[in-house]
Amino acid sequence: MAENFQPTITNRKAAHDYHFIELYDAGIVLKGTEIKSIRQGKVQMQDAFCYFDKDELYIKNLQISPYEQGNIHNHDPKRPRKLLLTKLQLRRLKNKVSESGLTIIPVKIFFNERNYAKIQIALARGKKAYDKRESIKERDLTREKQRYSEYY
Repeated sequence: MAENFQPTITNRKAAHDYHFIELYDAGIVLKGTEIKSIRQGKVQMQDAFCYFDKDELYIKNLQISPYEQGNIHNHDPKRPRKLLLTKLQLRRLKNKVSESGLTIIPVKIFFNERNYAKIQIALARGKKAYDKRESIKERDLTREKQRYSEYY
C-alpha cells in the first residue's frame, strides 16, 4: 500500500536571519490550483512576511508557482493569502507586533493528519551580524562533533 508523499517546505533563511520567540500553526486560504502546486513542492518563501489588515492576518510574497495543467483557472503566484488563526492568537500577535523590532515570518508549510495544508509562522526578532556568525559557528561545531563521533 503506497502512501502519498506530502512535502514539507521550509524557510531555511528564516532561522539564519531571525530569533524565533513563539511559533503558531495557521491555516491558509488557498485556491484549487495553489494546493496542487504545494503538493508538488513548488513554493518559494524566502521573502515572505505576514502583516495585519484590519484584524486579519495575511501573508505576502509567498510564491506558489502556477500549476502546469491549470489553464485559465491558474492563480497569481504572489497574491496575498489570508491566514487562519483563533481570535485570541490574532489579538496576541497584533499586540506583540506593535512592539518595536518584532515581526511575523513563515517558517514552514506542511500537511496535517487530515491532509490540510498548514503554515507554521513565527513571532521573531531580527538577528544582528554577530548573532549570524555565532549561529554559523555553532552549526559547524555540531557537524564536526557528528563527524568525529562517526569515526570513533
